Amino acid sequence: MTGTVLFCATVDYHFKAFHLPYFKWFKEQGWNVHTAAKGSMQLPFADQQFDIGIERSPFRSGNLKACRELGRIIDENEYNIIHCHTPMGGVLARLAARKWRKKGTAVIYTAHGFHFCQGAPLKNWLLYYPIEKGLSFLTDCLITINQEDFELAKGFRRMMRTEKIHGIGVDTGRFHPVDEEEKRRLRTKYDLNQDDFVLIYPAELNINKNQALLIEAAALLKDRMPNMRLVFAGKGQMEEEYRRLAEQKRAASHITFAGFQKDIHEWIKLADVSVASSRREGLGMNLLEGMAAGKPAVATDNRGHREVIKDGVNGFLIPQGDAQTFSERLLQLYHSDRLQKQMGEEGRKTAAVYSQQRTVKEMAGIYSSFMKKQAAERRLEG
Repeated sequence: MTGTVLFCATVDYHFKAFHLPYFKWFKEQGWNVHTAAKGSMQLPFADQQFDIGIERSPFRSGNLKACRELGRIIDENEYNIIHCHTPMGGVLARLAARKWRKKGTAVIYTAHGFHFCQGAPLKNWLLYYPIEKGLSFLTDCLITINQEDFELAKGFRRMMRTEKIHGIGVDTGRFHPVDEEEKRRLRTKYDLNQDDFVLIYPAELNINKNQALLIEAAALLKDRMPNMRLVFAGKGQMEEEYRRLAEQKRAASHITFAGFQKDIHEWIKLADVSVASSRREGLGMNLLEGMAAGKPAVATDNRGHREVIKDGVNGFLIPQGDAQTFSERLLQLYHSDRLQKQMGEEGRKTAAVYSQQRTVKEMAGIYSSFMKKQAAERRLEG
């Protein structure tokens, strides 16, 4: 059976960052691949791309226009499978596809981390939980990437298929350990000192990622770890506030705001420890990428980080808001090359479980089941 699949998300960069291996898989099956998202980035393996004005905020009126436009695209192309991602991409695509789902189009939604979760604000539960539960009636398969979300999703609707996969896949060919010579070369390339103890956090600078906690920890460590270098690789609306905080804490000389980095794999390879301070996380891909490169992980305790970090084995889990414990765990690693190596080796074992090769295989199984079902239904109709 050949057909056409539509991938939908809020912004097109989401596809480039996470989904090109799945586009490639569909092309290998002889299928056409279409995308719908905000942006005009040229994507490999995509036969047709639709630039539509999806907004991240559910309260923006532009989403009404985007939903109508998405409905027109679906009407014109009669997709066999629609796979939607991101909160608003998932909402609009499922609403727009409801007519075609009744005609046999399979609608799949991957939740990369529900906004409602253990410890989330009450307003998140009041707003987002009813929406997701209601949209479950327009969903054939809901895919989750952590156990907490999986258990929640199973309670939405008994007849809805619910799956859990191992994230979106770590490219272990891109993220892998390097020897000391390569590490020195990369540090020279990016103007870092060879003896720096580098902590890397590739993430958008926003409130949820909570880089303020890491700045607090850096301030506690600046005298006890004089060669510490905390690298924030990313941009975001909180950048200026975080820069001011670093100055106020007198830790600015130990912190690098590197901005968005196209070759983030090189930054991770040159680092000593992967860190993450987010309040809410679906899984924690930056930690897994660091683990694949042999780096121990130190991160705040949330559902996504708990999924990949075994405390004291491949890294450390830190209570939310606890800069003191965060600094103590980093100091523990700083003073022990043996512990760094041991945790790095355990992290590589973890990353292998979440490899891109495995997740493509898991998704191929889900896609193939819908392909076979649709092919069988066509034979019966014929």
